[in-house]
Amino acid sequence: MNASSGCGGSACRCSGGGGDVVVSSINGIALHQPGIRPDAADLRERAWSELLRQEAVRQGLLTRHTGLDAPVLSAQDQSVIETMLERSVNVPTPTAEECRRHYESQPMRFMHGRQVHVRHILFALTPGVDDHQLAVRAEQALIELSRTGVATERFAQLARELSDCPSGAGGGDLGWLGPDECADELANELFHQKNPLRGMGLHPRLVHSRQGFHIVEVLGRKQGRRLPFEAVQARIAAQLAQQARAQALHQYKQLLAGRARVEGVVLDGADTLLVQ
Repeated sequence: MNASSGCGGSACRCSGGGGDVVVSSINGIALHQPGIRPDAADLRERAWSELLRQEAVRQGLLTRHTGLDAPVLSAQDQSVIETMLERSVNVPTPTAEECRRHYESQPMRFMHGRQVHVRHILFALTPGVDDHQLAVRAEQALIELSRTGVATERFAQLARELSDCPSGAGGGDLGWLGPDECADELANELFHQKNPLRGMGLHPRLVHSRQGFHIVEVLGRKQGRRLPFEAVQARIAAQLAQQARAQALHQYKQLLAGRARVEGVVLDGADTLLVQ
C-alpha cells in the first residue's frame, strides 16, 4: 500500500529503511512490542484504532504522538474519534417506501406471540475441544434419534447423558421460547427462515451456534399474528439506518486503510470496537 504522510508520529518510520519488519505497524507506528504479538482479533482492533487516531491527528483533532509505539487511547480520544466518524460518514434516513419493502420482504420477522416448545442436546465448544470430533459425536447422536422406531424417551435419555446444557438434567426441555429468548442461530432456524421449521419433531440437521452444536426437537408451536406495518415502521427504520451506518463506516475505514502503510496485519472485513 502507499505510504501516507499523516502518520501521527513525530519520528515516523514510514519512509522506509532496510531490514525485516519485526512488528505489525500502521505508517511505521508499532502496534505491539517485538516478540509479543497479540492474537489476530486483538491485533486488528489495535490496527483500526491506530488508523483512526492517525486520521484524527491529520485532521487536527488530536495532538501528534511523539513516540513510535501506538498509544493507548483515552476516553476523551475515543470520543473525539467518534465525533470525527459521525461527521465524516453521512447516513441517509430510510424512507417510508424502503421500510415498507423491508416489511413485505421479511414477514416472519414481524410476528407477535410466536413461540416454540423446544428441547435440545448441546455439544458445547470449549477451549481444547476438537471441533471436528465434537461434530462427529453430535451427528452420531442425531442419526440415532432419526432412526425409524426409536423410543420416544431416547431423546431425554441422551440429553441427560450427553448435553452440556443445564437443561440436560430435565431431558433437554427448554420450555416455550420466543425468537428473542434463544440464541440467534436457534432463532434463525426456528423463526426467521423463509421456510422456518414449522412442523413438529426432530430437526433433521445440527444447529451450529456460538455455544456449540445443538440437536433440536420441536414439541409445540404457536404461530402468533403479524404486526401491522405502522406498529413496526420506527423499528425497521432504526434497523435499516444502523445497517447503512455500519456499511458506510466500513467503506470509510477501508478508504483510510488503502491510503496507509499497513504492515503485518490484514484489515479487510474487520471492525474496531470504537465504531460498533
